[in-house]
Amino acid sequence: MSLIQTEQEVLVNTRAGGVYIPPSRLKLLQQKITDKSSAEYQRITWDALKKSINGLINKVNTSNIKNIVFELINENLIRGRGLFARSIMKAQAASPPFTPVYAALVAIINTKLPQIGELVLTRLIVQFRKAYRRNDKTTCLATTTFIAHLCNHLVAHEIVALQILVLLLESPTSDSVEVAVGFIRECGAHLAEVSPKANNDVFDRFRAILHEANVEKRVQYMIEVLFQVRKDKYKDNPPIAPDLDLVKEDDQITHHLSLDDELDVEETLGIFNFDPDYVINEEKYKEIKTQILGEDSEDDDDDESGSESGESSEEDEEVAQKIEIRDQTNTNLINLRRTIYLTIKSSVDFEECCHKLMKLNIQEGQELELCNMIIECCSQERTYEKFFGLIGERLAKINLVWAKAFEQCFVQYYETIHRYETNRLRNISKFFGHLLASDALSWQVFSIIKLTEDDTTSSSRIFVKILFEELSGTLGLQKLKERLKDSTMQECFIGLFPKDNPRNTRFAINYFTSIGLGLLTDELREHLQNAQKLLMAQKHALESDSSSDSDSSSDSSSGSSSGSSSDSSSSSSSSSSRSRYVARKRRERERRMNK
Repeated sequence: MSLIQTEQEVLVNTRAGGVYIPPSRLKLLQQKITDKSSAEYQRITWDALKKSINGLINKVNTSNIKNIVFELINENLIRGRGLFARSIMKAQAASPPFTPVYAALVAIINTKLPQIGELVLTRLIVQFRKAYRRNDKTTCLATTTFIAHLCNHLVAHEIVALQILVLLLESPTSDSVEVAVGFIRECGAHLAEVSPKANNDVFDRFRAILHEANVEKRVQYMIEVLFQVRKDKYKDNPPIAPDLDLVKEDDQITHHLSLDDELDVEETLGIFNFDPDYVINEEKYKEIKTQILGEDSEDDDDDESGSESGESSEEDEEVAQKIEIRDQTNTNLINLRRTIYLTIKSSVDFEECCHKLMKLNIQEGQELELCNMIIECCSQERTYEKFFGLIGERLAKINLVWAKAFEQCFVQYYETIHRYETNRLRNISKFFGHLLASDALSWQVFSIIKLTEDDTTSSSRIFVKILFEELSGTLGLQKLKERLKDSTMQECFIGLFPKDNPRNTRFAINYFTSIGLGLLTDELREHLQNAQKLLMAQKHALESDSSSDSDSSSDSSSGSSSGSSSDSSSSSSSSSSRSRYVARKRRERERRMNK
């Protein structure tokens, strides 16, 4: 018994668990240790987990990768994620030709357990930085190859690939250029698709290095071969082999790590550490495993439980079906926007673009995202391109759903137009002007515009100005005026041509006159003149009423005063007769002077 205790102490206290114990004694030791919360039991399970992960990774290939993924998920990968990362990096460094298989394995597991994919990518980036500083070309080649394939599988963002290329080609040497050539051969097709401009810049740099001839002849030949590979569109270096394309693009989770980030490789994950909550954590992983695999995938203990285990597995399946996993990282939305952007940029004309966009799997409720993406792409151009207006017109006329989505976009952009710089504002306004002029968009959207000094900003006034200039340039001023006089749409144009207040009316008249569209304000001018006449008539009526009231009040006051005292009346009559006499004398004097 003392021998077993000694072996238990050795098993627990050794850091890496590398002490050899004969199989017979190890089996006896395992039988004696039954307490799952003890350190001895956790050490035994840790060693078993390590051996299992190493064995599964070492035997993975294209034909059995699906089965290997299933078996790996049956192991506690959250507890052993450090073991998984170390094992797969060692296997890839030992067998670089199998890198696509290892990258596909990481990509599949990353969709279910993204923390594992992030850990692998973090350690690869840190390993590349160390190898680059040490001028270790072999390690750099292996590491960059792995990162390139993770970029192809969308586990790593393309920014890290571009940063690696910039670092390698900034101060070119024969070794750094050789690593860069190998790297771009593996992920060049992917970069050409997702970031064509940056990819062209990289090849321009390769061309400059080739002309400068500061590298070895062998490396110059490698660059020439690389240009030929690019010309052949990477037919011998596809981003993902068909047998390994096992993950849908929408399901993949991309990690936005870069070379400049402060990364934690979590070295302690590869060392055994006692877990006081071991039993609880194991139960939690069983629940996660059930959600991933869709069934109760326990070990051989299920077979011993008989009918009870069958009932529990059915219950677990029902629970797993009821559990809804919600993605709160907006990964699917980001992937959708990226797909739309690439589709727009890769299209030759608007008809091809609309055809590709209609073939995308746009879910119900995502129509607004497509419309917003089209408008954003349009706004980012240096000048307005009719290409985007034709796309919006075609989509709006194909289905009323898209027309309603563009109407919502009009309201949204008009309310937030002050956030955009002048060039983007101009492109957005011309885009909507094209839709309105082609009747792809209902003119009811004008009901949101209130053209008054208080309700508009400088940005909104510029927006309306460019919008109406686009309409008048397309339709003609006379036809635009007729459209605005449509009796069925007058309620929508109340805000454009306000008649509620003369101040607002004058502002609208002055605004349209200043942008060269004063012809549209004829009715407003008539309304303003009539309103002024009406105001003057009302003013005269009020003055006449007030004067009559004052006369009647003066008469009544004089009557009351005469009735009150006779002395005052006699004095007033004498004073009035005296004033009449003086006035008559003055008139006679003036007549004599005139003669």
